Amino acid sequence: MSAHVHDHERSAAISARVKGLIARLEQRRLTSEAELDSTIERFLLNAKVQNGYRIVARAWRDPGFRERLLFDANDAVAELGVDLSYWAPVRLRVVENTPKTHNMIVCTLCSCYPIALLGPSPSWYKSEAYRARAVRDPRSVLEEFGVTLPAETAITVWDSTAEARYMVLPMRPPGTERLSESDLASLVTRDGLIGTALV
Repeated sequence: MSAHVHDHERSAAISARVKGLIARLEQRRLTSEAELDSTIERFLLNAKVQNGYRIVARAWRDPGFRERLLFDANDAVAELGVDLSYWAPVRLRVVENTPKTHNMIVCTLCSCYPIALLGPSPSWYKSEAYRARAVRDPRSVLEEFGVTLPAETAITVWDSTAEARYMVLPMRPPGTERLSESDLASLVTRDGLIGTALV
């Protein structure tokens, strides 16, 4: 059986379960499909990866902001109008890549992820293969993403939980000292914020 067929069957099964749950909620007059759709739209309205891009660009240009971000990320991102409490009462920790340390984010139990800063999570982040192998053999996983690090670079894997989310602060690319904040933001990628890409 091909992976495509397997994924399609799995998606169909999940879709059927969701529809069944919605039908039961409507039968009990607890909510409607339209109300659920509206709630999800409001939930995702400001959850976008551009938030993460802006945060990184600000940290690259403003050493004071960078220091606050690494010390108390929730307060720091609130300075840019991102209120993480809207999505869930979680603590955000931003971890910084350096020439000696590379950080990578995973959620081994499910797919906890800072949706407010990175937008909806990619399918590979939720896959059992990534969740298991990122902890066990991060260097090989990174190589599959095209990231080959020097042997002396330590790799730290951060495991997200229901209470804590992580975001990587990538190293600033050389030669970008004169770029504006918006130009710097355009260099950042979602995978760079997860640690599966270099910026």
